[in-house]
Amino acid sequence: MTYVDGFLLAVPTKDKDDYLSMSEKIATIYKRHGALSVCESWSNDVPEGKLNSMHTAVMRKPDEAIVFSWVTWPNKEARDKAHSKITDDMHTELENVPIPFDGARMIYGGFDVILER
Repeated sequence: MTYVDGFLLAVPTKDKDDYLSMSEKIATIYKRHGALSVCESWSNDVPEGKLNSMHTAVMRKPDEAIVFSWVTWPNKEARDKAHSKITDDMHTELENVPIPFDGARMIYGGFDVILER
């Protein structure tokens, strides 16, 4: 069964190009270790909620955009097997790459796909 890692974060709008450059490097690492696809999405139509929203979930500041990202895997086993290799490669290959967002406000998790058409 397909498996997805999902991420939600806030990135300063001025750092969009830096974020995309970093994401290209990360996507290469994920794909090298078996990810089927990597998708990065930049907000342009995300409404504020009455009780909660993507804005409040990531504590978005006025000068930030919301980024919704996901990595698709053949299954959870493939993802789990690749995890430590990906972590090692990121430490090695991204050591001098600035991270253009506050990782403490990133939300992430793994999901079993229950419908895909």
